[in-house]
Amino acid sequence: MHDELSITSSPLLLTLLCVPYLGLRYDDLIDEENDVVKEALRRLPQNEVDGRVMRIRRAMQCSLSHSELPKNEWTTVEQDVRYLTPLVEEVKREVAERQAYDSMEVASK
Repeated sequence: MHDELSITSSPLLLTLLCVPYLGLRYDDLIDEENDVVKEALRRLPQNEVDGRVMRIRRAMQCSLSHSELPKNEWTTVEQDVRYLTPLVEEVKREVAERQAYDSMEVASK
């Protein structure tokens, strides 16, 4: 399995990708084509899912029109909270625990 958080490995990368100019948050860049991330997204509150979808659509529109958001709509460091990463880590731990139990051998006495 590939590391779904590799794109967002540092806050510096966030700035280099010009994500603040598009109104995206750090966790908006996490790839959804992964079962762990899909489960984490399923666990998000609906308002967070809606916000993520809106930010991604708005960023795509800016990209297509070769424009940036007005400066007052850029993502600030204070707004860029990790809303998905904790859930991804939780799901990863659960998957690892499930795999450990599935591979456990029972010895008979």
